[in-house]
Amino acid sequence: MRRSRVLEKLRAGKAVLVGSPTPYPSPRLVELIGLSGYDCVWIDHEHQDIADEEIWNMCLAARATDMDAMVRVRKGEYHTFFRALETGANGIMVPHVLTAAETANVVRNTKYAPVGLRGIDGIEAHANHGLQPFDEYLVQANRETFVVVQIEDAEGVENVEAIAAVPGVDVLFVGPADLSASLGVVGEMSHPKVLEATERVARAAAAAGIHWGSTVGSAERLRWLVERGAKFNSWGAAIGGLIPYFSGIVREFEEITA
Repeated sequence: MRRSRVLEKLRAGKAVLVGSPTPYPSPRLVELIGLSGYDCVWIDHEHQDIADEEIWNMCLAARATDMDAMVRVRKGEYHTFFRALETGANGIMVPHVLTAAETANVVRNTKYAPVGLRGIDGIEAHANHGLQPFDEYLVQANRETFVVVQIEDAEGVENVEAIAAVPGVDVLFVGPADLSASLGVVGEMSHPKVLEATERVARAAAAAGIHWGSTVGSAERLRWLVERGAKFNSWGAAIGGLIPYFSGIVREFEEITA
């Protein structure tokens, strides 16, 4: 199993940059993100229609550029949490985490014993297809697999101190869009209620000795996050870059040909 670039940087106190091919399940896009210098690619299985084989291929492209892959899973049965890891991802993101009990269940199903009770299979991509000594793999997998839980509900914010204190959690990640809806200010992601909740997440992470982050849409937003200690931030999705690119071409074309 390869070491986690994300955890290596976080353990050294450095910031991590996360990007996404959303909504395209394309290994080529993942490779481009990695070659561009990102630390981690965010593969969104929660909202996107992505097959297991497509996740496998995207994780393979990430490994080829020495970039971590993180899969945001669809919460379900216990295998939901580790199937993504068996495709070669270094981390998972779990949406809408509400309580410490739920968080403990995530860790239990993501980490091998004695930390958790993840189902054992030592022949998947995560284990170098069985080429790594079994005992060595189990220890390294626990050390190099990161767990990101999303705080994007009022209930999650109210329980965030207990959530952050659960052993095995590496990152708290604020989802500002859903959080704004939960707080009754839907779409107002810079509303004081959302910012106050985000700052509470930041304090909880610091108190627990773990990391936190959120989505970034501008340099101003990134500065605000970094000033509050955010080290794990996602900035850049394929759709966000392609829309202005193609729209700009259409505008120029119409101006010239009108």
